[in-house]
Amino acid sequence: MIDVMKKVLAVFGTRPEAIKMCPLVLALKRTRGLECVICLTGQHKEMLAPVMDIFGIREDYNLDIMQPGQTLPSITVNVLNGLDGVLEKEQPDLILVHGDTTTSFTAALAGFYRKIPIGHVEAGLRTYNMHSPYPEEFNRQAVDLVAELYFAPTKQAAQNLLREGKKGENIYITGNTVIDALSLTVRNDYRNENLDWCKDSRLILLTAHRRENLGEPMCHMFRAIKRIIEECPDAKVLYPIHKNPKVRQVAREIFGGVERIRLIEPLDVIDFHNFMAHSYIILTDSGGIQEEAPSLGKPVLVMRDTTERPEGIEAGTLKLVGTSEENIYREMKKLLMDEKAYKDMSKAANPYGDGQASERIVRIIVDYLW
Repeated sequence: MIDVMKKVLAVFGTRPEAIKMCPLVLALKRTRGLECVICLTGQHKEMLAPVMDIFGIREDYNLDIMQPGQTLPSITVNVLNGLDGVLEKEQPDLILVHGDTTTSFTAALAGFYRKIPIGHVEAGLRTYNMHSPYPEEFNRQAVDLVAELYFAPTKQAAQNLLREGKKGENIYITGNTVIDALSLTVRNDYRNENLDWCKDSRLILLTAHRRENLGEPMCHMFRAIKRIIEECPDAKVLYPIHKNPKVRQVAREIFGGVERIRLIEPLDVIDFHNFMAHSYIILTDSGGIQEEAPSLGKPVLVMRDTTERPEGIEAGTLKLVGTSEENIYREMKKLLMDEKAYKDMSKAANPYGDGQASERIVRIIVDYLW
């Protein structure tokens, strides 16, 4: 019988973390005997607050670390210093972090220093290449070095942890909480003027922002997309463009003046999930989209050299196309011109869960704390 209140501190600081952690926070807050305290680091600021508003969640702490031109060392130091005071005050029984951000790595380190157990949501993803994605591969491996509970989204992620010597009794296959989020955000009656602009065309939804793709790789990616649009009159591109000035500069140089490519400001989670639902193809160098899109039956071309989500590749929902202009161009054209190739990808089974990951994680936490 649960008769003693236990405290769980959820720490996150970026938009992707918030999208995946908010369904879990809501489930924790519904659970008798648990107090869920939320600490935002502010690693992202403008892009984070709208996600919190959509899910109706208010933070208890905000470290507000974001600053112009912030670096990985400055993020790490500021989160570590700011979070230590929160841990001193709250004395949580468990700290929850998500995925592979610098916030997650630093929060896990802060908890380790104070000997507070760490629960890692989305544990076990790997490329085993420390520079791809950078610095995420280091971050997630470092979190898993100190974690006590591993919430692996897939069997493959759990196997990675076992091969690394993590204790099997601490590893749980839960599915991915991002699928839980989709059930709350995708709407049949959704309307948007940008989608109205695309309604008689096949929508290619683009996201691109990764550090390792800045410079020439991003130029190659954008040139391939421009070539496709010039050749396919029934296709249009919507690009919710990242705030990074370097990304914006390259996008404007290559896409400027192309009538059927529209650059728009970053979308909130409801808008973005519904844009995915209305898209024909998704091109991305992101991580979470590789999990979300298969649930919506959308083929994804991943513009990276590695992926920590091999399940999607094996299932046929994703294709790794790298950053070569010719390769991206060829694979986009194939999906636009070859109906069978498109159907094979769009009808592949989603390997990332059934929308019940948050409830599973809460049950595991309750069993662990009591």
